[in-house]
Amino acid sequence: MAAKAKGRWLVVAVPYLWLLALFLVPFLIVFKISLSQDAIAQPPYFPTFALSEGWAAIKESLGELSFENYGYVLSWDNEFIEAYGSSLVIAGISTVLLLLVGYPIAYAMARSSKALRPTLLMLVILPFWTSFLIRVYAWIGILSPEGLLNQFLFFLGVIDHPLEILATDTAVYIGIVYSYLPFMILPLYSALEKMDDTLLEAAADLGCTPFAAFWKITWPLSLPGVFAGCLLCFIPAVGEFVIPDLLGGSDTLMIGKVLWTEFSVNRSWTVSSAVAVLLLLVLVVPIVLYQNVQQREVEGR
Repeated sequence: MAAKAKGRWLVVAVPYLWLLALFLVPFLIVFKISLSQDAIAQPPYFPTFALSEGWAAIKESLGELSFENYGYVLSWDNEFIEAYGSSLVIAGISTVLLLLVGYPIAYAMARSSKALRPTLLMLVILPFWTSFLIRVYAWIGILSPEGLLNQFLFFLGVIDHPLEILATDTAVYIGIVYSYLPFMILPLYSALEKMDDTLLEAAADLGCTPFAAFWKITWPLSLPGVFAGCLLCFIPAVGEFVIPDLLGGSDTLMIGKVLWTEFSVNRSWTVSSAVAVLLLLVLVVPIVLYQNVQQREVEGR
């Protein structure tokens, strides 16, 4: 019994140690920097904790930490609040678009023959075999005024002058939907593929129309996949930097771009750390909501 208990403890301890080393410790370092002040030195902030000087020196340095950077970030006379709001709006709209595009694809995959499903699944995963950066760069060649999209529309005679899509929010939405679509399809496919088809047959026998059967049976049973897919897309989209930087214009304001500018251009590690910590707190809310939904489903069973 003691050996089993020890083995069980080791199994649980490994992921916790992993999270401690690769998440909690880095987060505490960033949080400490966010409470520091800018300095023209290396590193570019103070105070610094010198472990060689002992606990007394560290305790003295703790008294120099403050939440001044958070007050600056949350003040209304800068772009941070607007950037947070814009990021949430763009990520929210993108997630809705991803759900509208991804759900029919996942549904068609789940309803296809079992022999065809592995091929369709491979096609969904296929974009991951190419660099994310290269795929985003490719959209510049597609959406630019001289790009493939405008050339194709000129060929069809649909337009008389090039469409201005690149360097707009529309291009950002296209880039996010394209890049994150597999993350929406895979959880939805997993939920829909497990659904018992006899439920739909029973609904049809009871006089239920296909549309009504979808909303009363398929949609409720697929909600775990919907929540998982939305979170997998919404959370990284909020902090996205590459897509708005390459496809968006100067008016496209997202917190990832602002954070990069504050860190690399303004060289303010303290403010950029405060922005990152606040962004993490903003993203914790949907994660907690999702966990509550999952817990209620487990308790309901």
